[in-house]
Amino acid sequence: MNNPAQTIVVDDFPVAHRSLRIALVTETYPPEVNGVARTLAQVVEGLRARNHELQLLRPRQSAADQAGADARFHEVLMRGLPMPRYPALKIGLPAKNALVRLWTTRRPDLVHIATEGPLGWSALQAAKRLRLPVTSDFRTNFHAYSKHYGAGWLHKPIMLYLRKFHNATQCTMVPTEALRRSLVEYGFRDVFVVARGVDTRLFDPARRSEALRRSWAVAPDQLVVLYVGRLAPEKNLEALAQAFASLRQRRADAKLVLVGDGPAARAIQSLCPDAVFAGMRAAEDLAAHYASADLFLFPSLTETFGNVTPEAMASGLPVVAFDYAAAAQIVASGRNGMLAPFGDSAAFVGLATELAGDAARRRAMGRHARHTAEQMNWDRIIVQIEERFMAVLVGAHAQAVQPQLLAS
Repeated sequence: MNNPAQTIVVDDFPVAHRSLRIALVTETYPPEVNGVARTLAQVVEGLRARNHELQLLRPRQSAADQAGADARFHEVLMRGLPMPRYPALKIGLPAKNALVRLWTTRRPDLVHIATEGPLGWSALQAAKRLRLPVTSDFRTNFHAYSKHYGAGWLHKPIMLYLRKFHNATQCTMVPTEALRRSLVEYGFRDVFVVARGVDTRLFDPARRSEALRRSWAVAPDQLVVLYVGRLAPEKNLEALAQAFASLRQRRADAKLVLVGDGPAARAIQSLCPDAVFAGMRAAEDLAAHYASADLFLFPSLTETFGNVTPEAMASGLPVVAFDYAAAAQIVASGRNGMLAPFGDSAAFVGLATELAGDAARRRAMGRHARHTAEQMNWDRIIVQIEERFMAVLVGAHAQAVQPQLLAS
């Protein structure tokens, strides 16, 4: 019988000491404007900076869309269709056979699936067919959205699908401990917390623009209240409208600016007819909108994380939000923002009104918010992601070696 130690030494777990070939599958990516797309762009650039080879698979976003490529990065554009209610976003179409062919000739070390749509499902099936290790992200609360679109009955089947999807991967990454606990209670396995970062070079108080504020018809000392995100039913925008109406009783000159678009745009316009509707913004333009405001209100109760919270904080804004998702993780209530108990709209309104009337406190909180965001370094987050990948590959290697040991 062979010595088991000799069998192990043959490979010596080399995956932990070299760069990886990673296939990253997503149904949203810049220039699409949303938190998931922005986060994935940061992840891709961070992994490339650490010398990993990236193959990015995503739906083609337009006829003019061209795949990017260089020595250690290339995009594969797949077929897609406009997403219902969000025609600017594409959803991938089933492509299992195409992915099997692609990964047979260009085999990755690991497949990471960021979204659970048809393209993500195809990637999962293709990876299983080729016995490739798979990791995944849980980034969007689709199950929580269903009740906001008159389809609450879909909650259970959606959760069953998501559980089946993620339990077929070796690791599911989530941004907060609260979400990890919630998914574990639903029966999800191998769920790990990997925090999210924020680009403090892009989102910076120095991008404040008096010219932009003048375009909103506000004076230098006038209070600008900002919301950034989809204008959609699941974002709890009624609480935003209530908070703004209340705080205007204390600051009659306050101006509400909304950045984003979506199916609830007309409804919120009817509630806030004097607001500035800035539409979709990206990159430096988005950063200037953040930095040119004075107070950030985020009423959503359906986030997995909520990237807009650290972006606002990096821009020097105090945040009023519910004690949930990113806000629960990074807002120290009373120091860099204010937290209302989850679902307590009256408390949310009261805190927004309180801060509206105290400029000195807002400025102090804004400085602390910026300091908090500066600790959310993307380099550190990328290392956490890399460590998860390495752990999965070491586990896959051990599984492959075990039958050899048993047979020897």
